[in-house]
Amino acid sequence: MFSHGADSALDASAGGVGVSAGGLTVPARFVWPHGGKRVFVTGNFTRWTEHTPMSPAEGCPTVFQATFYLPPGIYQYKFCVDGEWKHDEGQTTTTGEYGVVNTLYLTREFDHINNVVSPTTPGSMDVDNENFQRNVSLSDGALQDGSPRISEAAIQISRCRVAEYLNAHTGYDLLPDSGKVIALDINLPVKQSFHILHEQGIPVAPLWDTYRGQFVGLLSPLDFILILRELETHGSNLTEEQLETHTISAWKEAKRQTYGRNDGQWRSNQHLVQATPYESLRDIAMKILQTGVSTVPIIYSSTSDGSFPQLLHLASLSGILKCICRYFKNSTGSLPILNQPVCTIPLGTWVPRIGEPNGHPLAMLRHNASLSSALTLLVQAGVSSIPIVDENDSLIDTYSRSDITALAKDKVYTHIRLDEMTVQQALQLGQDANSPFGLFNGQRCQMCLRSDPLLKVMERLANPGVRRVFIVEAGSKRVEGIVSLSDIFKFLLS
Repeated sequence: MFSHGADSALDASAGGVGVSAGGLTVPARFVWPHGGKRVFVTGNFTRWTEHTPMSPAEGCPTVFQATFYLPPGIYQYKFCVDGEWKHDEGQTTTTGEYGVVNTLYLTREFDHINNVVSPTTPGSMDVDNENFQRNVSLSDGALQDGSPRISEAAIQISRCRVAEYLNAHTGYDLLPDSGKVIALDINLPVKQSFHILHEQGIPVAPLWDTYRGQFVGLLSPLDFILILRELETHGSNLTEEQLETHTISAWKEAKRQTYGRNDGQWRSNQHLVQATPYESLRDIAMKILQTGVSTVPIIYSSTSDGSFPQLLHLASLSGILKCICRYFKNSTGSLPILNQPVCTIPLGTWVPRIGEPNGHPLAMLRHNASLSSALTLLVQAGVSSIPIVDENDSLIDTYSRSDITALAKDKVYTHIRLDEMTVQQALQLGQDANSPFGLFNGQRCQMCLRSDPLLKVMERLANPGVRRVFIVEAGSKRVEGIVSLSDIFKFLLS
C-alpha cells in the first residue's frame, strides 16, 4: 500500500532519517502516542510521497516514533494508523481548503518561514482510507495590492508561540525597575482629581477607600467626559460650584445609578477588576479583553483575606505587548507573522475598497467638528481615540479620551461650551497646556503603511498611551484602516 522511494533525499533508518543533501538540518522527532499495530508518518517534508514506518518506543508499545533530519521550518504531517489517516488532536493543527486537518511541526531553529509557507510549497493533503492524493494548498487569496495572505499554518504557529510565552510569564514581568504608581482617595473632589491626572500626565488612577482599606475602582478620562456632558446637558443636577466639592465617591455612585443599567463597554462594574503578580500575562490580558477596561491594577497582599493590599503596577495591553515585542524581536523567525505586511493579516478595521461590501465604517471627524460631537463619538463608538482628517480624509491628528483632562487646567471647562469649541481648538489647548510629563509628546498620532510589517505596528502600539495605530496611504495620508491593541490581542489569543 505504501511505496518507499530509494532515491529519496531523506533516507529512513532504524535510528532516524539521514541528513538532507543541502544546508543545515536538525533532528525532528515525530510521535504517535495513541497506539496501533502499524503506524506510518508522512508530510510535506517528503512531498507527501513517502510513508515512513514508525517504531514503538522502548518500554512503551503504544507510543510510536520516528526521527527525521530536516532543514529548520514549519511542516505539516499526518499519521496512517492501521490503514486509517489520523492527525494528533493534542498538537497544533491546520485545516486546508478541502477540510483536511493536518498536524503542524515547528523546528526550534526555524528561521526562514517564507521558504515553507509560500504558495508554491506543497502544504496540504486530501486522503481517504484507500487512496492517498496530494494537493497543493494555495494562500487564502490575494489582496487588492497583490500581497498574498499569510497561511493559516503560520498564524496557528505564531499563536501557539505567543500563548507559550504569555503562560510562562507573570505580572511580575510587567513591573518596571523603578517608577511610581499614583492612587487617589475616593473622598477627593472630582475637580482636584482630574487636575492631578493632567499635571502628572497619567490617564488612569486607582481609587483607595480608607474606611474599607481596599482599592475600589478606577478614575479615568471617561468619568470626566461624562461629567462634562452632565454639566452641559443637565446643569441643574451638577453645577460648577458643586464640582468643587463633589467627591469621587459621590460621582461614582451617581454614575452607577445613571449609567449602570446601560449595556455595552461603558457599563459601571460593581467590583474592581484587578490581578495578582502571580497571574500569567495571558490571564491578565484576557481580563482586560473580557471586561473592556483599559487598565488592571496589579495588587499584592500577604494575607489570605486580601487585607493590607499593596499596589504594584497598572497593567495594560500595551505593557504586555511591549514584553512580547522585546522577547520575539531578535528571533522573528519563531513568530512567522511578525515580518508579514499588516494588510495580509486578518485584523483591524479597514475602509472597504470599490466593489467590496461596506463593513463597519471607520469613526472619523473633521478638524472643525465640535468637541461635543467628538466626545459623543468616543462614548457611543466605544473607542479610545478618533482620527481627525481633512476634506480629503487625510490624517492630520487624533483626539483621544485622555485629551479631555487638559480642560481641567485652570478650570477651562467652566469657560467653554462643548458644542462651540472645535476639536482643533481643544487639541491646541492641550498643546498649550504643556503637560510636564508630555503625554503623547512627539507620538500623538501613530501611523503605518499597509505594507509595513506587523512587528512595526505592534512596536508602535507598545508605546505608553497609544491604543490605536492608523494605517494610511503613502503620500496622501488617507486613512485606510485602524489597528487597535485589542485587535492585536484578540487575534493572537483567539
